[in-house]
Amino acid sequence: MDRHILHMDLDTFFVSVERLKDASLIGKPVVVGGTSDRGVVSSCSYEARKFGVHSAMPTRQARKLCPEAIFVHGDHESYTQYSRMVTKILTDNAPVVEKASIDEHYLDLSGMEKYFGSLKFASELRQRVIRESGLPISFGLSSGRTVSKVATGLAKPNGQLYVPHGTEREFLAPLPIKKIPMAGEKTCQKLAAAGFTLCGQVQQASAAAIQKILGENGIVIWRKCNGIDRGQVEPYSERKSISKETTFGEDTADAEKLKRRLLRLVDEVAFELRRQKLLTSCITIKIRNADFHTEQLQQKIAYTASTTHISRKVLELFEKIYTKRVNLRLVGVKCADLIHGIEQPDLFDEVTTQSNLNAAMDDIRARFGTKLVTRASIL
Repeated sequence: MDRHILHMDLDTFFVSVERLKDASLIGKPVVVGGTSDRGVVSSCSYEARKFGVHSAMPTRQARKLCPEAIFVHGDHESYTQYSRMVTKILTDNAPVVEKASIDEHYLDLSGMEKYFGSLKFASELRQRVIRESGLPISFGLSSGRTVSKVATGLAKPNGQLYVPHGTEREFLAPLPIKKIPMAGEKTCQKLAAAGFTLCGQVQQASAAAIQKILGENGIVIWRKCNGIDRGQVEPYSERKSISKETTFGEDTADAEKLKRRLLRLVDEVAFELRRQKLLTSCITIKIRNADFHTEQLQQKIAYTASTTHISRKVLELFEKIYTKRVNLRLVGVKCADLIHGIEQPDLFDEVTTQSNLNAAMDDIRARFGTKLVTRASIL
């Protein structure tokens, strides 16, 4: 059976949400992110991109490139709300949906062509998202994840592109290698030094030749440039979670000790989220007293993997649930409703210190183990 893999991506998602909230922003150059000179661009409209503005650019530089741009401080709670809305529309109407990030989904429509026609179904689903959410969205449809994602990029803004079965190599051949997912700057530089800048050039070479240039990753890049991708669409599940809990050697009612232990658990969970490139939008706290009575309290939050943000919410929940001040034997923290993505809230808060600290600690832990370094506040 032929595979039909659909990739859907919301166009300039953060900007589009801001325009729903303020119609005066439509058609104007808009930059979402930190609004001070120390801030960072998280997203920008196509009107701003014409001036050279792009995501991850310092706000100061964006102002110089596009003085007339309208700078908007990000509202991650709104983005999370709209993301969930779009995910619900897709999961309510398609058989297999994978939420790849806050604004990106993969759908497996294989088999549906017998009844609806995959392209027709995808087109109608796209219009439904636009109609019910008010957000522009683009899609690429092909036999595999890689080609579909590349097609989506070419279909933007607010368009769609179908790559028929058997035409994948032809479709990719004239495109620069940098269009291929996983082909980062260093990979492209190594290939360019060897005379490879287009996918078609890689297609003409053997897999062994590309492997010689890039190592083991060369096989992956060669396959992707040839449109060979059998990667499966993993069904989206709200039940995925990462949790940590600890049982005390002696029951305790020392609130400060309990908070420190919770913060240590948060530190471990947040590290695991970042290591797996995941974001959470649901925090649960768990306590168990000396009589084994267990209570839990959870709350939805904006997508994050920030130790600071999760810690703040955990402490708030702890104050709400631990009201009787009885001896506890166990505390636990769980992060659920996980999606793939990179932490971005610090771009809105314009606070880079904590982000840099997380990155430094994560690097040390990844290389030397999780016990080597910890935060002084949880000792």
